[in-house]
Amino acid sequence: MIRKLIILTAAATVALTATACNTVKGLGRDVESVGEAGDQAIN
Repeated sequence: MIRKLIILTAAATVALTATACNTVKGLGRDVESVGEAGDQAIN
């Protein structure tokens, strides 16, 4: 029983970590595009 709980917890942690990485990556792209748009507006 304890072993199954540990495996389930580890799987959930990996899934949440993968989702968080994708979210941060998307946020980085958004910030980059805003910076590029600002740079183009200035020039």
